[in-house]
Amino acid sequence: MQIISNETFGGERALYKLQDATLSHVTIEPGESPLKHGRHLILKDCEINGKYPLWITDDVRVQKCLFKVGARSGPWYVHNFLLEDSVLESPKAFRDSDSVKIRRTQFKLAQETLWSCRNVDIEDTVFDQADYLLIHSEELRMKNVTVSGNYLFQWGRNAQIFDSTLHSKDAFWNSENVTCYNCFLDGEYLGWHSRNLHLVNCRIKGTQPLCYCDNLVLENCTFDPDADLAFEYCSVKADIKGAVTSVKNPTTGSICADSIGKIIIDDNVLPPANCRITERG
Repeated sequence: MQIISNETFGGERALYKLQDATLSHVTIEPGESPLKHGRHLILKDCEINGKYPLWITDDVRVQKCLFKVGARSGPWYVHNFLLEDSVLESPKAFRDSDSVKIRRTQFKLAQETLWSCRNVDIEDTVFDQADYLLIHSEELRMKNVTVSGNYLFQWGRNAQIFDSTLHSKDAFWNSENVTCYNCFLDGEYLGWHSRNLHLVNCRIKGTQPLCYCDNLVLENCTFDPDADLAFEYCSVKADIKGAVTSVKNPTTGSICADSIGKIIIDDNVLPPANCRITERG
């Protein structure tokens, strides 16, 4: 395998179609598509400031690298890509990619990141300013991840999320087959229009959560006081520990909590309008 160490490259397509190479302490200066169409690459301790740096690459491992702001739209159309112990200051990373693994990485400007991706596995990672993260993606696993940004995983399918903190308005809208375990879900309008959303041991914060849901399941979850007007137009099976401020117009199923501050069933409830709502004890 070729080793390229302590060198600087810039301009357009500086290392175009590079294969079977390790880059160590390499600097990529402003330019375009420096590593496009690369295969079997390892990048270690590199600094990248050229845009579209890793488009259409296969079998790439990136370790302890810094993607500067200029490295926007970095890894796109990639396959079998490992990113670990790195920092991304650039937006729009990963688009239409398959088999992406991310470990111990910080995304400082994660807008429009991980769109239309498949088979994504993320651990011990932080996404800041992460509006529209993971839209239209599928086959997702996340563990110990922190997200700050709105519209998380809209139109996504088949996700398992563990031990994570998600600050996101409109998270999981139109999603399908999402399960969260031991997570803090903070944001308005959580999970609207979702199908098969399953929350286990989760804390829920933010107004009007979990409305218009089909086959919603909650196990041993807690609600903050601001999580009011929950479950409107839902088919739901919910076991809630502690109090719920208010429940409004659930469609069918069952809701059980230690206490419920207000139950609102009005003329706008949809059939079959037979949800069983009970307070424990």
